[in-house]
Amino acid sequence: MNSSLMTRFPLSGPQALGLLFAMLWSSAWIAGKIGLEFTGPLTLLEIRFSAAALVMLLIVLLTAAPWPRRWADYGHLAVAGLLINGLTMAALYTGLSDGVSAGVSALIAGLTPLLTALVAGPFLGERVGAARWAGLAIGFLGVAMVVTNKISAASDGWEGYALTFASLGAFVLGTLYQKRFCSTMDLRTGNLVQFAVAGVALFPPAVWFEGLRVDWSQALIVSSAWLALVNSIAAISLLYFLLRRGEASRVAALFYLIPPITATLGFIVLHERLGPVALAGFALAAAGVYLGSGRSYR
Repeated sequence: MNSSLMTRFPLSGPQALGLLFAMLWSSAWIAGKIGLEFTGPLTLLEIRFSAAALVMLLIVLLTAAPWPRRWADYGHLAVAGLLINGLTMAALYTGLSDGVSAGVSALIAGLTPLLTALVAGPFLGERVGAARWAGLAIGFLGVAMVVTNKISAASDGWEGYALTFASLGAFVLGTLYQKRFCSTMDLRTGNLVQFAVAGVALFPPAVWFEGLRVDWSQALIVSSAWLALVNSIAAISLLYFLLRRGEASRVAALFYLIPPITATLGFIVLHERLGPVALAGFALAAAGVYLGSGRSYR
């Protein structure tokens, strides 16, 4: 296999980090679904971000990580953290608790690449060519094939769907804001600030609406630990690293892999079955990522 093909192949070189990110990010659907059986969505996120902030504080102290030098930098980190961690996750988890199925949530999250490509041009000055638009469209078709058989909107209220779409918008805006204003900041102290801000912001509504009620169990502890360590710290750090190395619209193409990977994890962990349509969607989603990302990371 020649070097140029190796560079483009999604599993070679730095692009392997993109697949790792997609796998880690997808696991949040499984861990979150388990955790929501024992507490409310806002309380679960409060546990998640508080634990993640404590771990990051320890890492920062042990590694003597540099802090932002200007107050404006703290402001940018706070805005991105509120969008990505606070609003995105609060709206997503509340939508799930309001009856939106995981499949529909994954489908809506699968719109991330298209929405990012539309906004990245005027916001970041990125150019989206015809080949990448084709990849985005193919990837979206693959995502739709994977999750369309799970849609059962007739039995759900519109509020959960409105929250899930709000989650999508907050995440896209947050990642673009992170790319533009926070790319040069240290990931260790940056993550600490963002987790702390999200935890502080979610505390009042978690108390007001849910009373911080928790039915402690081993399953909740394991799922919360996974959400804090793997999804918040590892996956978010990978996302920010990829945004530094590549264009936002290309990084966003990786989100087409999340619904298929989530379906696979659901089969392994929750014994949810995959049909022929889902398997075909896997292939289309992978092809879309290949065309939509290309040589994404330099």
